[in-house]
Amino acid sequence: KLCEGILNILEKDTKTSCQVSCLEALRILSRDKKVLVPVTTKRNMQILMRLAKLDTVENPLERVSEFPVIVEALKCLCNIIFNSAVAQKLSLELNLAAMLCNLLEKCKDHQLVNDIKCFDLRLLFLLSLLHTDIRSQLRQELQGVQVLTQALESSLSVRWTEEYKAAEDRDRPPLSLQETDCAIEALKALFNVTLDSWNVHSKNESHQFRYMAAILRHCLLTTGPTEDKTEELH
Repeated sequence: KLCEGILNILEKDTKTSCQVSCLEALRILSRDKKVLVPVTTKRNMQILMRLAKLDTVENPLERVSEFPVIVEALKCLCNIIFNSAVAQKLSLELNLAAMLCNLLEKCKDHQLVNDIKCFDLRLLFLLSLLHTDIRSQLRQELQGVQVLTQALESSLSVRWTEEYKAAEDRDRPPLSLQETDCAIEALKALFNVTLDSWNVHSKNESHQFRYMAAILRHCLLTTGPTEDKTEELH
């Protein structure tokens, strides 16, 4: 009942601060699988997707003031999808992966969106891990390898000297914590999406995998903010 009450409030046009508080409470409650059973419905998923700006054709990143709401809504979706098989099935029906890829594309042209990017990537990782049909959809329909590789390239701030050769800058400072986390989430999602890609057929696929291999090599030469984070990144 508490979750339903929170979602009823979130369905209305409330202040940003109220939305963030409600989403924070829902995120904590959504760690409990028993609590999720009555609230994992199409309507409630759509409420969270709307708050995460996943269902808009306009620029979802116009208002910086809304960024905390987007991040918290994505965190809630991560918990719900991880803990609920029903939510995983609804994600396919609601075309969630396509909306996440679209939001990820929008993040390329904006500053201050690392948290949004990170939880978008984490949600793509969870969907590709938990639902084989979504993994196939990402690979075949949504150009997931390209989208995720570009997200990884952006997180690592790769500079190119040749088509498949990244610049090596040994004096470059370590990645920030946010950049490292984004790169790690992109790598995890890429692993799932390319899991069945041992047989590359087309010229475009061949290019994509050579491009990705160059970025992965650059990743191995990159350090994170701490020794533990560098080890996790590698």
